[in-house]
Amino acid sequence: MAELHKLIGEFFYNRHWDFNEQLNEELITPEGKQIQIVYAPWKNAGNYYKIKAKVKLIAANVKDVEVEHDNQVLRLNQGLIRMTFDGYVFFDRKGLFITSPFYWFIAVLFNKYFFKKHYEKFERWIEHDMDELIYKIKNFLNTYKYYYQT
Repeated sequence: MAELHKLIGEFFYNRHWDFNEQLNEELITPEGKQIQIVYAPWKNAGNYYKIKAKVKLIAANVKDVEVEHDNQVLRLNQGLIRMTFDGYVFFDRKGLFITSPFYWFIAVLFNKYFFKKHYEKFERWIEHDMDELIYKIKNFLNTYKYYYQT
């Protein structure tokens, strides 16, 4: 689990995202460890937009196992991982247009008719970053899928 945690942190760090770990809980039970982690990175995109991501990781029944591979003993974790990836684009990153209903209405109109291409660009940006993170995590987890069988 530590390598997976490091992979996610490095991914956002290398792309110059600001990183926040909202939740990190670990509960030890007789079945194994129950781990819940929520990452909430964000990035300011221009003067007006902010893109945010949320990665929720829930690992159930995580146990330490030893596996022999190429005459070496590897210490790995075995368990079930569920992950949720969310990406958001927020306009008015500084909160200037929510001070009155009129400003909010003007901001919505401008976003809908004048700044639509900018919004779509940032939408593609967050979608691409989330797809790339999913790809990296899948590759990381696939390297270990065949080592241990119960």
